[in-house]
Amino acid sequence: MQRNPADLAFCAPERPSIRDFNAEARIPFGVSIEHVCQAMVDFTDFLETVNTELARKQMARLEDMLMPAGFSSMVGEFIVSNLPKHCPGIVKNNYHNGHPDLLPAGRYAGDAAQQAGSDGIEVKGSRYLKAWQGHNPEDAWLMVFIFESSRPSDALKGRERICFRFLGVYGAQLQKVDWQFAGRSQMSRRTITATVLPSGFEKMKQNWIYEAPIQRSNSKPI
Repeated sequence: MQRNPADLAFCAPERPSIRDFNAEARIPFGVSIEHVCQAMVDFTDFLETVNTELARKQMARLEDMLMPAGFSSMVGEFIVSNLPKHCPGIVKNNYHNGHPDLLPAGRYAGDAAQQAGSDGIEVKGSRYLKAWQGHNPEDAWLMVFIFESSRPSDALKGRERICFRFLGVYGAQLQKVDWQFAGRSQMSRRTITATVLPSGFEKMKQNWIYEAPIQRSNSKPI
């Protein structure tokens, strides 16, 4: 089957560069900006490899077939699995649905903790520039990886496809007061969530870890 060159043209994500990281960023448990950069490059390499092979088989890219929430979750889970490869000070939390996602290496039996509170790093992937969400309002060192990519609905809405790229990474120690719990009505099927309030956003924005050049050049504050 003949390949569509236009498909392959959109299979190469923008790789982050260490020069766009904040050398003054503070990240706990020995995590450095170099470690974060390497994990992000791992993801862009992974996505390019998978999408290139899908295009060769005339299949849709991952971001064009997965539900937006599922793709965002995949971004976060990939970082959680790969960041410890570059940083010996942290490990993935092996407890199913344990909190937080990353734990200090060797501190918990089996590298598993159901609820370690602030003793670790919670990781989120998000398309949104603020009002990031979690499942519970809680004390946590939160690190959010913001990206832009296509969505499955773009074709129906007449939107042009774009290549994946990270826009920013922000992280800070948040307290329960930095979250707003969002319940749901008895008729709603929406997942119960908590949203980071402006107080938490400011903490994370001040401790920015990575910002793509296009994000830094944007005159409007996120």
